[in-house]
Amino acid sequence: MSPDEDVQRLLIQFRDEAGESLGSPFDVPVTITPDKLQLVCNALLQKDEPVPLAFFVHDAEIVASLEKTLAGQSVETEKVLDIIYQPQAVFRVRAVTRCTSSLEGHTEAVISVAFSPTGKYLASGSGDTTVRFWDLSTETPQFTAKGHRHWVLSIAWSPDGKKLASGCKNSQIFLWDPATGNQIGRVLSGHSKWITCLCWEPLHINPECRYLASASKDGSIRIWDTLMGRCDKILTSHTQSVTCVKWGGDGLLYSSSQDRTIKVWRSQDGVLCRTLQGHAHWVNTMALSTDYVLRTGAFEPAEATINPQDVSGSLAELKDKAQQRYDQVRGQEPERLVSGSDDFTLFLWRPAEDKKPLERMTGHQALINQVLFSPDTRIIASASFDKSIKLWDGRTGKYLTSLRGHVSAVYQIAWSADSRLLVSGSSDSTLKVWDAKMKKLAIDLPGHADEVYATDWSPDGQRVASGGKDKCLRIWRR
Repeated sequence: MSPDEDVQRLLIQFRDEAGESLGSPFDVPVTITPDKLQLVCNALLQKDEPVPLAFFVHDAEIVASLEKTLAGQSVETEKVLDIIYQPQAVFRVRAVTRCTSSLEGHTEAVISVAFSPTGKYLASGSGDTTVRFWDLSTETPQFTAKGHRHWVLSIAWSPDGKKLASGCKNSQIFLWDPATGNQIGRVLSGHSKWITCLCWEPLHINPECRYLASASKDGSIRIWDTLMGRCDKILTSHTQSVTCVKWGGDGLLYSSSQDRTIKVWRSQDGVLCRTLQGHAHWVNTMALSTDYVLRTGAFEPAEATINPQDVSGSLAELKDKAQQRYDQVRGQEPERLVSGSDDFTLFLWRPAEDKKPLERMTGHQALINQVLFSPDTRIIASASFDKSIKLWDGRTGKYLTSLRGHVSAVYQIAWSADSRLLVSGSSDSTLKVWDAKMKKLAIDLPGHADEVYATDWSPDGQRVASGGKDKCLRIWRR
């Protein structure tokens, strides 16, 4: 009798993330590998092109074989075993490994860096009061946008990639054209204190990218009509500085504040829908599960070309493309919001439905600087002054792991478009690339001479940009 005949067999049932079953239960050897599961599952899915899948049993991923994954679990072999399948990104972003350019130009610290939605342009804001645009094909300075009279604290690309908004400590907002470096329209002024955050209306709601929301230290949120160059609405209810504003894909605006609350507003008429309470200190940062798809609009990272181009098409086509991408990421449930605070905790909310949090996420031992959902919405990453980055389940808020390696505060993080890698910038002057799946450090990137304040990963996956106290902007590639 050959040993193969003696292999234990199990009844398994494939289910998707929402719990819907795929096909009927069938019998497999317990030694089955993910590759084999992939073949079976794709055959059942009957897609034209097979998609890469990951498989989970009771939240544990099947990496080597079903048997090895079940080894640590108590499983009743009589019952049908549910195996959850998760479609993964069809494309793969390769980790950046080296600094290809160190760009001088700013005369003070670089406070923010941001790639445009397709990765065609790169902009940076600095304490020297300028916004600079960089030419990515040659990795050289392209335009210096002058107009602000104080530190540029926040920059934001419109989701069509045709405008960049910048806000400064002098409470003014400027709009720039990345193709020429020239100012668009008039200065948007009205806030009485500095600008803390800027966010554009999503492309699938308005393909003209006409409206811009700004948050300020003065406690108000303003919605600007950038076409007319005037303030459209003022949202007031916060009693202290507003730290962050997010424009959701379902017509809601979210704002976080040092008054310890998060407020949910209806964007079309500015009505306050609900106030989310729970944090015991300033709320510093927020992220939406749909952030990445809203940021990239009609651009699909899987279709990226070597030389990034703006997305072409009529407004209606762009709107449709953005709507399709949004619906796919959002799925059946409304968008989720995660907030991070000076009280060392994070909260996960379903702000469209409930003012009670889904989960209170504890574990950090210092204030939280930034929090981000992965592009596929499955993982939340948080960066903290406690030198660690923590990963949490994007649906439930359950703690997954801590990424340790930085020897000082972690300021900013950015996901790769395929949700497999994460880059972090720290006051220890290094950037680090982490593998989210293996939950470990992939590559260490020293090079900056001082603290790294800002970092971003281009949506086409090709480059990481970083900037900080040493006034240099660095571009990293694989």
